[in-house]
Amino acid sequence: MDDFRELYQRIEYLRNNGVKMKEIADCAEMAPSILSSLYTTVLPAYFEGLKNCPQEEALERALVLVNNISKRRLLSILPDLLERLDKLEPAVNDTRKANPFLEHLQEEVQLSIHRVDNICGLYTSYSLSSSSDCLKVEPFIINLSENKEHIRIGRLNAYGEAQWGMGVIGDPQNFYCMFSENPSPQFTLVTVYLQIPFFRNPRQLRGLYIGLDYNRNPVARRILLIKESDSTNTEEFLTMESGLVQKEDFTPEQQAYYDYTCQTGDYIKMCTVPSLQMNETDLIKEKKMLSL
Repeated sequence: MDDFRELYQRIEYLRNNGVKMKEIADCAEMAPSILSSLYTTVLPAYFEGLKNCPQEEALERALVLVNNISKRRLLSILPDLLERLDKLEPAVNDTRKANPFLEHLQEEVQLSIHRVDNICGLYTSYSLSSSSDCLKVEPFIINLSENKEHIRIGRLNAYGEAQWGMGVIGDPQNFYCMFSENPSPQFTLVTVYLQIPFFRNPRQLRGLYIGLDYNRNPVARRILLIKESDSTNTEEFLTMESGLVQKEDFTPEQQAYYDYTCQTGDYIKMCTVPSLQMNETDLIKEKKMLSL
């Protein structure tokens, strides 16, 4: 356990100080995808498993989550791996000349392509409509881009318009989807935060949808994605149905989806206060307006 903890902390230290995962993997003489699997999936699951089961069992359960390294292989290379990484030190950089966040994001985009296979496919999303008390139904596609350089996200909005973006998997449990609701040159960012359960090919993904309402005020809602197929065919995605479903037309499943995503407290909204005073009275006015 101590060696695994030391390995995780060493990788974390190097990453937090600007060393890219590919550089760490090169130093370790290991494929970046394997090192990424260890750092983002195996070791966190192992540490969590230690709370309820012995070390050997916790390790076996953690390794089941990936398919690119075995228990025998990991234990055999662990001492050499620690020794190699102990010799690697981050370079001294002037962070004023660069944006560490952008560099980190770019690195995570590359690493994410090795973590997405578990959730690729076609989905139908359910959330609250901004225009009426209806259930909004919108297809999603999650797959790799044609050049295999990033996770491609597609959404077919309620009016049948296809919107394309990208996804980032920062850790085994969280998936961030980002795209613009409007075509270029207008940029209207939508971010969907999804939880990834520790299941192989999960049927549903739950999360939060953050964007703008029709008055361009920030709004956050619950969103639910139900997997329809493992297919990642774009043509099939574009033929899927989207739209708004009235309450009287709900199926039993849609009623459950509405009850989960569209109730009071399932969204957070802001509004624009007329005649701003730029003091605490604006906050009081906004809360009163939202309660109407």
